[in-house]
Amino acid sequence: MSTKSTFIAALALSLGIAAGPMLTPVFAEEAGNSVIATVDGHNITERDVELAETEIGGDLGNLAPETRRRVLVEYVIETQLMADALGKAKEANKSKLDSALAYFERRAKRETYFDSNIKSNVSESAAKTFFDDRVKGMKPEEEVKARHILVETEEEARDIKEKIARGSSFEEMAKEFSKDPGTKDNGGLLGFFSRGQMVPQFEEAAFSIAPNEVSDPVQSRFGWHLILVEEKRQKPLPKFDDVKDRILNSMIHQKAQAVARQLRDGAKIEYLDENIKKQVAEEKIRAAAQQKDFVQQLKKLQDKQSEKKPEEKPAAAEKK
Repeated sequence: MSTKSTFIAALALSLGIAAGPMLTPVFAEEAGNSVIATVDGHNITERDVELAETEIGGDLGNLAPETRRRVLVEYVIETQLMADALGKAKEANKSKLDSALAYFERRAKRETYFDSNIKSNVSESAAKTFFDDRVKGMKPEEEVKARHILVETEEEARDIKEKIARGSSFEEMAKEFSKDPGTKDNGGLLGFFSRGQMVPQFEEAAFSIAPNEVSDPVQSRFGWHLILVEEKRQKPLPKFDDVKDRILNSMIHQKAQAVARQLRDGAKIEYLDENIKKQVAEEKIRAAAQQKDFVQQLKKLQDKQSEKKPEEKPAAAEKK
């Protein structure tokens, strides 16, 4: 268990769900250098709490704002206490301390660079433009809402269909006879699905029958199905707010990859570990082979397009 996880668990036990009445929400609009507490003369500020939020905020779940703030403040206080304790025994821990400080300094610089040069350059308006361009090119897609009954033989399927034709409920027949454990107890309900989500034989039957119609027995690799289509509709197009975070994260990831590639191209990186050096060499060989294959495929495509291009006709003779 990490030190921060240990701290959070211990503090949760001591605080329960209560919090001091003097505390305000963690995102209160106060100056960044406003002092919240002191530890042996060291100031604990609002900026310290903000940084603690970026470090452990994701581990705090849905704590009430005042409780969340209290946890963050106590985390910073305990961090200061342990830092002071290490300082008193610095000589014995100098090597570990120096390497840790160097590592966390690099990480802090990386995160600052990431926020200022990558994340801040990917805007919500750019994500909206990307979304709008994609949605414009999307064609309406048909969906069906269906139930099914899965049995082992065609004869069983036909017997059940006959019972349904005489008035038995499709849902009750599914609960009694279906071999599909995932839908049996729910009356065979599959919900809405579009093309490409089911096995071909099942999909073809589901999209070819009318609503409220029961299919003939359909065989797939799972067995024999009876299908009841309850509804058909055009699949709703996604809304920007539903996919905004996913688009932003994807754009930030792509931007980060491009920046990292640019930085690597301008740097001299030497691997001294023999195993890693071997892996890097193999990756370069694979990448070169893939690039060569891509160029060859592109050339073949261009050659085919050139062959299909009609020959130019000679200019018409001038009329006399």
